[in-house]
Amino acid sequence: MIRSTCFPLRCVLFRFFRSFSREVRTDHVRECASKPDLTREASLYVHWPYCLRRCSYCNFNKYIPRENKDSIMTECLQRETETLLHLSQVSCITSVFFGGGSPSLADPSTIAAVLETVSKQASLSDQAEVTLEVNPTPAGRMKLEGFHLAGVNRFSVGVQSLQDEDLRSLGRDHNSQEALQTIEEARRLCPGRVSVDVMFGLPKQTAASWEDQLSKLFTVCDDHVSLYQLTLERGTQLFKQVQSGEVSMPAEEVTAEIYQHARETLHQHGFVQYEVSNFARNNSESDHNLSYWRGKQYIGVGPGAHGRFVPLGEGVVAREARTQTLEPDAWIREVQQMGHGTRRRILMSRLDLLEEVLVMGMRMAEGISHKHWDVFCPQMGLREVFSESMCVQELLQGGQLILDDRGLRCTWNGLALLDCFLPTLLAELQGQTL
Repeated sequence: MIRSTCFPLRCVLFRFFRSFSREVRTDHVRECASKPDLTREASLYVHWPYCLRRCSYCNFNKYIPRENKDSIMTECLQRETETLLHLSQVSCITSVFFGGGSPSLADPSTIAAVLETVSKQASLSDQAEVTLEVNPTPAGRMKLEGFHLAGVNRFSVGVQSLQDEDLRSLGRDHNSQEALQTIEEARRLCPGRVSVDVMFGLPKQTAASWEDQLSKLFTVCDDHVSLYQLTLERGTQLFKQVQSGEVSMPAEEVTAEIYQHARETLHQHGFVQYEVSNFARNNSESDHNLSYWRGKQYIGVGPGAHGRFVPLGEGVVAREARTQTLEPDAWIREVQQMGHGTRRRILMSRLDLLEEVLVMGMRMAEGISHKHWDVFCPQMGLREVFSESMCVQELLQGGQLILDDRGLRCTWNGLALLDCFLPTLLAELQGQTL
C-alpha cells in the first residue's frame, strides 16, 4: 500500500494549459529551419461541445443544446480546420482526435466532412490514427459502424465504471450492460484499437469493490486502458454534495491503494504502463496522446480547444499557445465572421515551452531523452539543469528519479508520486533558465 500524504493522481486529468506572461518573458523560442519536422507536422484535436446531460463531476467545456445545430457546427468545424491548417502551413497531420463533450452525438457525416477538409489541406495518410470518444449509450453504439466508415480507426469508450450504482451517482446516461455492448461492437470494428476509460476514487469505492470491477474489466477490455482519478471540481454537483456531507469520498490511503493495485493487476495481464494514466499491450499506445507528451505541435479546432503551433509568415517564428472561444454560439459567430474562433494567442517564451516539455514528458514512463531535450533546449542539457540540485539528488537517491545516459525519467514508484516532486523539477528549471 502507498502511504503518502501527497497522492499524485489528484490531478490525473491535469492539463498543462497555463497562462503565459508576455510582458515578463520575451526570450521566444525559434522553431524553424534546423528542425523542420517541428513545424511541418502536427496532430489535430476537434472538440464537439455538446452533451445530452452534465455528469455530476464534470466541469469540462460542454453544453446542453437547445436545438439541433449539427449542420452549422459541421460547416464551422470545417472552416476553422481549413483556416488553422492554412495558418500553420503544416504539410502533414499525424493524428486526429475527436473529443468533447460527447462527439458520438455528432453525425458520422460530420466526422467525414472534417477529415475530408484535412485531406484537402494537408497530408493524412491511411495509417494515421483517427480517434473518437464514445459515450457508451445505445445511440452511441448504433453509430459506431458509421463513424468507422467515415474514417475513425480507434475508439475511446468512456465506460467510467462497470458498477451501475457508481454510474448513477456520477450522473452518467448509460449502464454497465450498455457499456459492455459498446466495447464489444467497438472491438469488432477496430480490434486492438479500442481504449477503455475507467475512473477510480469514486464515492463509497473500496479496495474490494475495485478488485471486483477490475475482474470484470479484463474479461471485456481490448489492448488499452486509461485510469483516471475522480477529482472534485468547484461548481460541480458532486463538489456541492461532498461539501454538504451528502456524499463521502474514499480516504486518500484507499485511493492510493486502489491505484497501486490497478497498476500491478494490469501489469500481470500484459499491460505496460507507458504514462501516468495509460496502459497498453500489443503496441496499442495512443499515437495522438503521445504527440502531446512528446511536445509536438497540435492544432485545436472547435469551442474551447487548445493548440500549440508555429503560425508561419507572421514575422516571428515561434510557437504560440492558442485557445478558441469557449461558448459554442459565440464561437460559431466568430468562425462565420473571421474563419476561426481564436480568442487568445500568446507567444511562448523559451521557459514556457521547456516547462511544458518537462511536465508532459515526465508523465511518460520513458521520460525525456537527452536527444529530445536537445531539440527544445540545445543551450543547456538535462544534466546541466538538474544534476547539481540537492533536491533532485535526494529524489535520485530516494529511488523516485533516474538521470542517466538515456535521460531523465521516473522509476516505477516515482511515476506514482509524480505530482509530489514535479514542482521541485519546475523550480529547478526556472532557476536555471530565468
